[in-house]
Amino acid sequence: MSQYPFKIEICVEGVDGLVAAQEAGADRVELCASLLEGGITPSLGVVRAALTAATIPFHVIVRPRGGDFLYSELEFRSMIEDVKALKELGVAGVVIGCLTAEGEIDEARTRALVNAARPMKVTCHRAFDMTRDFRAATEALIGCGVDRVLTSGQRDTAEEGIEILKQTMAVADGRIVVMACGALDQNNIAAVRQATGVDEMHFAALKTIKSGMAFRNPHVGMGGTAIEREYEVTLTDKEAVRTTIAAAKAAA
Repeated sequence: MSQYPFKIEICVEGVDGLVAAQEAGADRVELCASLLEGGITPSLGVVRAALTAATIPFHVIVRPRGGDFLYSELEFRSMIEDVKALKELGVAGVVIGCLTAEGEIDEARTRALVNAARPMKVTCHRAFDMTRDFRAATEALIGCGVDRVLTSGQRDTAEEGIEILKQTMAVADGRIVVMACGALDQNNIAAVRQATGVDEMHFAALKTIKSGMAFRNPHVGMGGTAIEREYEVTLTDKEAVRTTIAAAKAAA
């Protein structure tokens, strides 16, 4: 089992999500924009507002766009600048991930991001799950000085990834925090924790509500998706966070 204090991190979109997660008992938050794309870097205005509202630590994702983790030189420079700006603001940590075209951790870029981030904590996100060899990727992250890796065991869900999560814990051997994720909820989180012994767990608990807009223009869509999406709001579900945390902690 883990040698680290067990913690639960909630993935949220924006300041309202952060407040909901901390009120529901989260230990830490991953602050993102656009969870529909798997999370991209929120604006510095959002981060400043989060720093004012937060009573728990939060880590900010530094991901310039959705899609793969093979970045252009300009994209990578923007990531370095985001990390520096977040450090200046006093954020607790950043969440990053860069791969090579061959599906390996881009060690040069990862080291550069880690060096730019210190003394902030650094997590590698699920770019890890897109690597060719999870064992080599774990060793690469440890060598680069990354503090934590977020992973579903290279599968769509943590339940499907249990065997690789267990093996990742063995490779890590206490040298890096392993944080499990992937469709975790109150019904499965305890079983995944017991089966894998991971150090930490991470999930999003989202609900969709109808927009408060009374007037709706049926002829315009802003996002290129179904027009109904323009009049929905996705929020962090406090009750789902609370019950899932309780289930995880009962599994100790």
